Amino acid sequence: MIRADTNNDGHQSYSLGIDDKPHAYDPATKPDYFETVLRRRIFAFLIDVTIVLALSTALYVVIFFLGIVTLGLAWLLFGLVVPTVALGYNAFTLGQPQSATIGMRVMELEMRTWYGAPCYPLLGAFHALLFWISVTVFTPFVLLLALFNGRKRTLHDFFAGTIVVNTDSKAQASHG
Repeated sequence: MIRADTNNDGHQSYSLGIDDKPHAYDPATKPDYFETVLRRRIFAFLIDVTIVLALSTALYVVIFFLGIVTLGLAWLLFGLVVPTVALGYNAFTLGQPQSATIGMRVMELEMRTWYGAPCYPLLGAFHALLFWISVTVFTPFVLLLALFNGRKRTLHDFFAGTIVVNTDSKAQASHG
């Protein structure tokens, strides 16, 4: 949206109407949304990796037999299986109303944009892609960034504009 502003001299200036939205989750005012998030996020990741590997294994079996029928042509797809399944899994699960992968749901976590909106499929796939790129290029030590900021955000969370927090029910249960 293009916004027109009039200054004191009566001149109009135009700008892109990008509103400065405040962070929806502040660790100072809502600490219950960040309690034990990092630890449970690790377990959620392990659950999700197990699911992605199981789905990939099933797809490998299908591609293997398809390769026999196609005289090996389908076997060219082997290298695409894990990345495609992982991105699809994240896009599909994070794009659901819960804004969480299956592992995150088990651990009572959800992903939101930094201003509190639910995640959507493209953002879920982009977040997963950023995760794998950052961990591959910068080693897993980039995940240590979460230890040094109040919102427990990792490097790929910053770049994607996301935050992982406790669900409302988990935050209220830990508060009460």
